[in-house]
Amino acid sequence: MNEILAKQLAIDFCTDVNSILSKENVFTEYKQLEGRRIFKEGECYFKAASVNGKIVASGRKDIIQWAREKFKTENGAWFMDMGCLHNLEDGLLKFHCRIGQAHPFYIATEKSDVDTKDYDIKIFIGDELEQFRGDKRFGEAFIFDGLPKDEIGIGAYKDGRLLGMAGATSDSDRMWQIGINVMPEAEGLGIGTMLVAAIKNEILDKNRLPFYGTAMSHIASQKVALGAGFVPAWSELYCEAIKH
Repeated sequence: MNEILAKQLAIDFCTDVNSILSKENVFTEYKQLEGRRIFKEGECYFKAASVNGKIVASGRKDIIQWAREKFKTENGAWFMDMGCLHNLEDGLLKFHCRIGQAHPFYIATEKSDVDTKDYDIKIFIGDELEQFRGDKRFGEAFIFDGLPKDEIGIGAYKDGRLLGMAGATSDSDRMWQIGINVMPEAEGLGIGTMLVAAIKNEILDKNRLPFYGTAMSHIASQKVALGAGFVPAWSELYCEAIKH
């Protein structure tokens, strides 16, 4: 298992690296630890990862106690199969919570050659990203919502027209997450894969681990990750309060 990812998950789920690397499921009471990945900050009711063939979960004390009893012997490889998700959701309802999101995540550790000869490539860093604030075309590439911070963008242009944009946020000091938007008229041209590979290289040059999350049903997005040199690393879900 990747060393940086193991260290990051240990912080995110309030445990230690040895527990992440072990074969035993892990359930911990959640605390906001320094160095955690930043995503939808606020009360953590329950979140869980399927990684290294096991379940790693953290959350509010009463919820995590229930989850430990319910899933302590569950095979982590199947934890996000629908049967388990139904059982999880049914139990969460007792705590007035539900599953909010669930995603597979990919990481990349090696740079790759990127053929950009058919496009003009522009890199945007820091304040240069502000020109894209409020541009609804780039809802995946950029967040513009405080934390996590948008760090870098790479755009592909042809004949002066912007056809695609990849962006990265510093979700933690160790790991930066990539998002990608391709204009409808440019879909199917390989621009998404090209830009994700290009921004991956930039992140690796900064000694950060690039990662890429997508939807379980978004096959095209998963193909982009694979084509850009990423490999599946873990799946993760988090829960939210039910608003009345």
